[in-house]
Amino acid sequence: MRWPMFRTTGMALLCLLAAILSPAQAEDAAPAYDPALAAAVGADDNGMRRYVLVILKSSQTPVPAGPARDEMFKGHFANMKRLADAGKLALAGPLDGVDGWRGLFIMAVSDIEEAQALVATDPVVAQGEMIPEFHKYYGSAALMLVNEGHRKIARKPF
Repeated sequence: MRWPMFRTTGMALLCLLAAILSPAQAEDAAPAYDPALAAAVGADDNGMRRYVLVILKSSQTPVPAGPARDEMFKGHFANMKRLADAGKLALAGPLDGVDGWRGLFIMAVSDIEEAQALVATDPVVAQGEMIPEFHKYYGSAALMLVNEGHRKIARKPF
């Protein structure tokens, strides 16, 4: 007696699944590929690109508190803005400082040597406050859209 009910319920579930998974609906739900945007952000066929991840760590010779340190950090923020505006810095931000890990950059370059040259322009590195550690990273090319999006949501720019 349970079998006819199971067949009806099972058939209903199959019909429901078929409707949910139908090719027409799957095509409608698929994201629209934008070749111009993909090219603009340097995406490969998988929507990914190469970056260099930089971990900024505390050094053993921090700059003492005072006007020189304040100017150094002012220059640090100005340098990050300059690199972001030039399309070389995809993402940046502070870390919690545990174990001396202070911040990170995701540089929109594919080789470590170019990232090293760009990071060397940052006052916190040039003045010995932080030591950069470099790693190759392969991630979503959509990271290149972060800076533009951030400008649209930040009430107070840096």
